[in-house]
Amino acid sequence: MKILVDAMGGDNAPEAIVNGSIDALKANEGFDISLIGDGDQINKIIRSRDFKSDRLEVIHSKEIITNEDVPTRAIRKKKNSSMVVGFNMLKENNGDVFVSAGNTGALLTGALLLLGRLKGVDRPALGAMIPTKAGKCLLIDAGLNTTCKPINYSQFALFGSLYIKAMYNKENPKVGLVNMGTEAKKGTEILKQAYDLLKKMDLNFVGNIEGKDIPLGKVDVAVCDGYVGNVVLKFLEGTGSFFTGVMKGIFTKNIFSKISTVFLMNDMKAFKKMIDPSEDGGAPILGVNGLVVKSHGNSNAKAIKNVIIKAYNLAKSSAFEQIKDSVEKMEVSTNVEKKKRKRWYIRNRKLRTREDTDEF
Repeated sequence: MKILVDAMGGDNAPEAIVNGSIDALKANEGFDISLIGDGDQINKIIRSRDFKSDRLEVIHSKEIITNEDVPTRAIRKKKNSSMVVGFNMLKENNGDVFVSAGNTGALLTGALLLLGRLKGVDRPALGAMIPTKAGKCLLIDAGLNTTCKPINYSQFALFGSLYIKAMYNKENPKVGLVNMGTEAKKGTEILKQAYDLLKKMDLNFVGNIEGKDIPLGKVDVAVCDGYVGNVVLKFLEGTGSFFTGVMKGIFTKNIFSKISTVFLMNDMKAFKKMIDPSEDGGAPILGVNGLVVKSHGNSNAKAIKNVIIKAYNLAKSSAFEQIKDSVEKMEVSTNVEKKKRKRWYIRNRKLRTREDTDEF
């Protein structure tokens, strides 16, 4: 298996990307890596690590898509950028999965323009794993689509449920729709329609959930639009950092609190690991015709290593094929329903026309 890695994407590129890739190769023997980017910079870092392996190759590309670039323009104009080269390699089956910590907008645009949607997919979505009281929850969409139609929520739910099944062996994941209340008639008209669609699907849909239900572990998949999802994700990241800082202050306040840390050290380390985004980072873009995993823009080497290993596990799983097959079936079902509604409308329109004529 070959994993394609955008070596120039992210705040800490290329150092963190190259070092994380080397660490991933050392930790797992199941894949090779193609690092895409400035060959001189990449090879310099590899030499500094004194790392030699035929499992690591460097694909030179001279252009870089930055966070300041306009996504569509960058994808169309910067043909030799590390991101575009990576997408094209994936499209041409010269790799199994593409990993990037680069410009999120450009990554989505590239996925849509260069890979395309899976048949039947209206919009792809970004899925982010977050720690909860019960384990983990997939938040989807976590930032790609700021406004959505009812069909988008139903497809996001399908993506998320199949992803959790394949990646975490959760047989019947609980799916919830993020709303301002748990009652069925809460929220905007679009959310009400989305609720009705989700109820009809063959999913373990538990209804509406509130923001507080996510960290409490009420669901395995939390469905929302990208605006809400990104706010929730960033809020939880900030809360985790805040809580860790407060706890550190408490345990270093005086000699007695410092002594108490001796007895709680293992538990605190486990808790810190649970909420550390670098431990289980990496958000898949689900719904496009290829496996793409987005890493956080400020990812360090540890985060990149773990994202690459997650990408490897995703490529090994059946998630992609299951999503592809299920969405196609969903499209057929939707088209049949549309034809039924159209026939009903035509019949009733003709009936109303005859009745109007009779009245005259």
